[in-house]
Amino acid sequence: MEKEYYAHPTAIIDDGCVIGKGTKIWHFSHIMPNCILGENCNIGQNVVILPEVVLGKNVKVQNNVSLYTGVICGDDVFLGPSMVFTNVINPRSAVNRKSEYAKTHVGTGASIGANATIVCGHDIGEYAFIGAGAVVTKTVPAFALVIGNPARQVGWMSEFGHKLEFNEKGLATCKESGQVYELNNNVVKRIS
Repeated sequence: MEKEYYAHPTAIIDDGCVIGKGTKIWHFSHIMPNCILGENCNIGQNVVILPEVVLGKNVKVQNNVSLYTGVICGDDVFLGPSMVFTNVINPRSAVNRKSEYAKTHVGTGASIGANATIVCGHDIGEYAFIGAGAVVTKTVPAFALVIGNPARQVGWMSEFGHKLEFNEKGLATCKESGQVYELNNNVVKRIS
């Protein structure tokens, strides 16, 4: 049976992986055992995906990204160049903590900028936007815009990646899509 994805000849794909139709895996990347990569993902060069990581459909993983065991990404997630996830809160070389791997879930449509670090156990909400170089040390709500070290929330983003400006009624419109969002009790949701 012919595979339905593309892997560059220098890529290494270990046994037990499930790779969706239309996915592309580029130069010098290593997909370790029992990973699941959805359809139409793009895995840049020099990416390492450790065992049991799960990526939804259409996930874009840019060059030099590390995804450690415990990471689960929803559909349409963007992982910027050289960003990294961790999977142990207090790593020590001489102490085996494989039983302590913490999970991190990245919601549908979220974007994580170049060189950002996501400390394990802190989920990223759907359509959240993590700025380049940010260090995420707590859970990020859906649609939140966070920047800095440690990351702090400075606004809200639309599904199309534009900063939302809410009026006195708690409503904002995405300038590209025309979608309307509501901010209520520090929670954003799209209402049209």
